Amino acid sequence: MKRILIAFLAILFAQLSEAQTQKYSTFYIQRASLFSKLAITPKDIVFIGNSITNGAEWSELFPQKRVKNRGISGDTSEGVYDRLAPIVKGKPAKIFIFIGINDISRGIQVETIILNMKRIVEKIQNESPKTKIYIQSILPVNPDFGMFKDHQKPQLIKEINQQYQNIAKEYKVNYIDLYSYFLEEGTDKMNKNYTNDGLHLLGEGYLLWSEIIKPYL
Repeated sequence: MKRILIAFLAILFAQLSEAQTQKYSTFYIQRASLFSKLAITPKDIVFIGNSITNGAEWSELFPQKRVKNRGISGDTSEGVYDRLAPIVKGKPAKIFIFIGINDISRGIQVETIILNMKRIVEKIQNESPKTKIYIQSILPVNPDFGMFKDHQKPQLIKEINQQYQNIAKEYKVNYIDLYSYFLEEGTDKMNKNYTNDGLHLLGEGYLLWSEIIKPYL
């Protein structure tokens, strides 16, 4: 009986250790693994980001363009950087970056988020210099739905968006302000017409997003 208990505790400890050392979620690993097998070409337009990017049907929103969705639910700025290699290897025409809200929810420091965005831009510029880069702002969050409380930090969102704008100027890339278009008038909350949980987008939200970025495609 004692041996069984010791064996059980050893297995439990090993599982806990593995969970603690695993950097990313199983979903992230699954998606990143798939993306690493799918080719990117110099004619492609890549959308990379978190669940909000992941949730869009970009190829249907822009049927005349060669669009590739590289969004992963739950992703962070570091996660985007860590999976850039197979994307920049293909030297796509354009990359649209949308990331940061999950960093905020996890308490990652603003300085770290900004450093990661700089690393993302630098890696693209160094390894695929002809690729046009578009940094998109973080969207506002609406607390009225009572969900995603850790994401509801409007001052941080605005601060990071300003820093993203500064990065775009510093590295001579494009900054796209999505934030202002999604605001409920007179507030710092996402307009309820575009979300049903305060964070993720409804169809109307994706249609608005596509209209905003259409001139850049």
